[in-house]
Amino acid sequence: MSGEFMGPPWQADWSKEAEETRDTLPADGREALLAARAELVTAKDPYFRGIDSDLDLPSSMSVEPVQSTRPGGMHVLYFGRGRGWLRYHFTPRSPDPQIVIDEVFWQ
Repeated sequence: MSGEFMGPPWQADWSKEAEETRDTLPADGREALLAARAELVTAKDPYFRGIDSDLDLPSSMSVEPVQSTRPGGMHVLYFGRGRGWLRYHFTPRSPDPQIVIDEVFWQ
């Protein structure tokens, strides 16, 4: 490996809590969540930085940082037309960049 920064598709991992929530969602919630995850792992920049950078997302999804003062920190991806969200962070290490999904919510 050359040590260069890799691009999408990104590796994704789930916290135990997020995984347990994912596994108990109703079928429509799980389908929406997996579609959101697919958008996240294939995004050029998982933090969707810049003006209108999330325009490529389906209209049922949007992304924002948890804290506006930490654009490189935790983010929330809303999916299912606002019925659900997942909280994640991105670790841009060179050999193995990874997205970690910490929390999932569906209503």
